[in-house]
Amino acid sequence: MAALNSPLRVCRGILKELRILKGPQYKQTMAYNYILQQFRKNQVTGERYCRAQREALHASGTYLCLLSSSRHHLALHNLYHAKGERSTEEAAGLVGLQLPTQPGGKGWEK
Repeated sequence: MAALNSPLRVCRGILKELRILKGPQYKQTMAYNYILQQFRKNQVTGERYCRAQREALHASGTYLCLLSSSRHHLALHNLYHAKGERSTEEAAGLVGLQLPTQPGGKGWEK
């Protein structure tokens, strides 16, 4: 979240997460309109320097982090937990290990 110091970058990131979540019709959602309205409302002009704008930027950056982390978590959960129970060979293969073999070249007998 350190690179999210620009309001435009945060706004684009949130809209990207919304597009991934809702699909190609994301511009017709109420969330899209609300996000753009809030970013426009908290713009800083040349005549004012507002502490509320910094707080809004921090809150929106935190929300972007939550959205992207939730999406990554769901993808990892589906990758590793969707198949149910795995065999010992499959579980070892997930972490890059192999089961030991018998000296004759055959695997462990069940």
